[in-house]
Amino acid sequence: MNYKKLGTTDIDISTICLGTMTWGEQNSQEEAFEQMDFSLENGVNFWDTAELYAVPPKAETFGHTETIIGNWFEKTKKRKDVILATKVCGPARDYIRNGENSFVGKNLETALHNSLKRLKTDYIDLYQLHWPERNVNNFGRLGYVHKENEWNKFEDVLVELQKYIEQGKIRHVGLSNETPWGVMNYLKLSKEKGLPRMMSIQNPYSLLNRSYEVGLAEVSIRENIGCLSYSPLASGFLSGKYRNKQFPKGSRMERDWDFWTRYRKPNTNEAVDEYFNISEKYNIDMSQMCIKFCEIQDFMSSVIIGATTMEQLKTNIESVKVNLDKEIINEINEIQKKYPNPCP
Repeated sequence: MNYKKLGTTDIDISTICLGTMTWGEQNSQEEAFEQMDFSLENGVNFWDTAELYAVPPKAETFGHTETIIGNWFEKTKKRKDVILATKVCGPARDYIRNGENSFVGKNLETALHNSLKRLKTDYIDLYQLHWPERNVNNFGRLGYVHKENEWNKFEDVLVELQKYIEQGKIRHVGLSNETPWGVMNYLKLSKEKGLPRMMSIQNPYSLLNRSYEVGLAEVSIRENIGCLSYSPLASGFLSGKYRNKQFPKGSRMERDWDFWTRYRKPNTNEAVDEYFNISEKYNIDMSQMCIKFCEIQDFMSSVIIGATTMEQLKTNIESVKVNLDKEIINEINEIQKKYPNPCP
């Protein structure tokens, strides 16, 4: 396994991060336990979850994933072996705290303490804001509409988070689905006011969505706030699962067609086919090629992998052993030029 520092901290995190969002929906607790056992045994010490999970999000499975992880900690007594990241919801889900999903006040206190309870731990290594409170384009949405006098409580959020860092309930904080403007606001206030510093940006990045490179890549490198990329396989499209418009029973697309529209875009299938041609030409497993391409980016701290089977998990973790030479990378870049970011 390879390791990098988490932002400016002294914490070494594996460059492969164990994603968990299928646990409690597509995966049972027993299957999740097997994934956690195997991942830790193979050097994956960095795990990511969220209060929102399992996915697709719904009231009846809210918090289930954190509960499963907490049960594993209780059983194995290995909490200190894991760098644990979770996320607090932004606005949009009325069934979560009656829609009161701000990052300050009683809402954040309730969210944090409920996560700690479900996870059966007294601290979280990386507490992330799942998506901004203000209006931004994320989850595949385009056409930004600006609203005057909209949410601008960056300092209030950092002050609130500082309280729980001082209490020892949070070690470090991070962002998710954030923009360059948002990231720089948090970093500026942190420096000027002596407030907690954001250590990571969990945003999508894959061969079908390299939009992170446009603005956030420079921020990550210059400010030492690395990317934690989610959906490196574009929710299965880059694994070949949905080639020829096949949607296997039990797959994410088959379970919740409307939730995954961001990947069903013009040129998606064409781009996937051409990336497969590269993997076949060089005899590299497609999933491993895609994950490795993410891992080797200078702005990348860790690549979040999600698996519903042990075979998938083993394949994904073994991507760290793959070598992508300049010729392969050049061919990948040529396809990006031909089909630029079909799934932003």
